[in-house]
Amino acid sequence: MFTGLAAGMGIVEELAKNGGQTRLSIRALCPMPGIVVGESIAINGACLTVESPRENAFGAYASAETLRKTNLGRLSTGDTVNLERALAVGDRLGGHLVSGHVDCLASVEAAVPEGESMRYTVSFPRGFGRLVAPKGSVCLDGISLTVNECGPDWLSVNIIPLTQSQTTISGWIRGLAVNMETDLIGKYVARLMEPYDGNVRPSAITEEFLREHGF
Repeated sequence: MFTGLAAGMGIVEELAKNGGQTRLSIRALCPMPGIVVGESIAINGACLTVESPRENAFGAYASAETLRKTNLGRLSTGDTVNLERALAVGDRLGGHLVSGHVDCLASVEAAVPEGESMRYTVSFPRGFGRLVAPKGSVCLDGISLTVNECGPDWLSVNIIPLTQSQTTISGWIRGLAVNMETDLIGKYVARLMEPYDGNVRPSAITEEFLREHGF
């Protein structure tokens, strides 16, 4: 589990591509001491397992499924990424519950200054619109954000100066693909409600039925 509060950024030092899979070598640009084999680290919000830890750096494997669902397959050597280590029991939950399992790719549509903040609008596949709510939470490229406004296939978020300075979001431009994870609780509620989405059979217990049976 993660919170969407990125520890800072890292730089892609090496990419070893093999068919539809990739091994990434990442060097953290922020303090990340004591990285161990097997721990989970979110790279742009996508949870990967550490294979080869080094001093403030690590190597990780990205499967074909991960590359299809995220923007990790679009990375190049020298690119910067957002990094977050897994949440430890007892830590402050400063963002929101994030699984590191990316739902879809969203596309940056606009960036508009609002005072010292920036308001970004992103679009995403329409099927995920029901999992996004105004003032709810969303994770974009591993960054926990509050939804300002939203529609069936878009949302807008406000980015404060601190977030701009400590994440890759300051480099977002129109057309950029970013990883999007919707609210974890919302996904389970939607799943539970699926049997009732437009498929509720009318009850046989009607007013006429009750009258006929003496009620």
